[in-house]
Amino acid sequence: MSEENNNQETTEVTNQEALDQFVSLNKGDTVTGTIVKIDDNQAYVSIGYKYDGVIPVRELSSVHVDSASEAVEVGQEVECKVVSINDEKETLVLSKRAIDSENAWETLEQRFESGEVFEVAVSDVVKGGLVADVGARGFIPASMVERHFVEDFSDYKGRTLRVKVKELDRENNKVILSQKDVLEAEYESNKHKIMESLQEGQELTGTVQRLTQFGAFVDVGGVDGLVHVSEIAWTHVDKPADVLSEGDEVKVKVLRVDPEKGKISLSIKAAQPGPWETAADKFHTGDVVSGEVKRLVNFGAFVEIAPGVEGLVHISQISHKHIGTPQEVLEEGQTVSVKVLDVNPSEKRVSLSIKETEEAPADEPKAPRENSNKGSRAPKQEELNNPNVSLSNQGMNVTLGDLFGDKLSKFK
Repeated sequence: MSEENNNQETTEVTNQEALDQFVSLNKGDTVTGTIVKIDDNQAYVSIGYKYDGVIPVRELSSVHVDSASEAVEVGQEVECKVVSINDEKETLVLSKRAIDSENAWETLEQRFESGEVFEVAVSDVVKGGLVADVGARGFIPASMVERHFVEDFSDYKGRTLRVKVKELDRENNKVILSQKDVLEAEYESNKHKIMESLQEGQELTGTVQRLTQFGAFVDVGGVDGLVHVSEIAWTHVDKPADVLSEGDEVKVKVLRVDPEKGKISLSIKAAQPGPWETAADKFHTGDVVSGEVKRLVNFGAFVEIAPGVEGLVHISQISHKHIGTPQEVLEEGQTVSVKVLDVNPSEKRVSLSIKETEEAPADEPKAPRENSNKGSRAPKQEELNNPNVSLSNQGMNVTLGDLFGDKLSKFK
């Protein structure tokens, strides 16, 4: 037999085997093929059959994709399940998603049991969280994306996240993932190491991570410390958001470290020169300055003469006239001129006076005395012996000589 005949017989056998395979291809079979062409809504796969199979875009991935090119590329080898076959119409519909899902569940169960950390790409941002393709549709709730609250996830699509399997429900095709658990575990691991290196009084540079009504959390080397609202500035702060923004770089001072509770207390104002440190250079005895009445108490008024520096105007120094309470002449928020009586920065005390800046009222004129003999004294003997002595007593202004001159002359 010639070599040509041998080759022909071999080819016939091969074709017959292929035909046998074609005949035995049924719905539900698993096949392996190569992507040969991609349209917007489907991909064509060569599996060695007499015509190519088609994977509709909905069967390419367990998550929503707008175009087939987002899920596969030409030349990529894929494993698929036969969804339907019609040799008469030469249509072969395949599903990559079905095989991916079957293979994924075994892997997901292993990762769930072991707590393995793995990477996923965010394929979509939906209401309530993020979606990732893990063979099955993986959902990352908004509360499990970061350690802190995120308001807008619009820029998360396409990001790669490190996650753990939080919850599995194969019957309902439910896969819950969490990046927050990964970040929290890493944070706690680093936290104790960093806290051991921190010392009270130490000054550091940190970054504002998040703001609350009661303060700001500042990252200092990988761990967050709390700056209470009262420690943000030397002046009064109503809300941290009024003076700080997330991402701000700030200088802080370590107030307390509690490794057992895992808490770090920080202060921004303590890392800055305090107002009392400069008060001695700024204010001197005798200075007249302007200030705002901050508080009124029974014994006086506290007046702020510089941010963070309040002095006391004692009630006796408020007005030249007598007052029962400071509220009679002053009100909170009022701007007044005050004179510095004494400055004591070490005790954080300044004595002030309002009345010293005002001119004292003129004395009231005295009422004239009434003419009356009441309480008049008798003239002394020497006054009587002197005829020219003047008697001036309660309006009486005459001399003895005027009264008895003619009679007294006899005794000379």
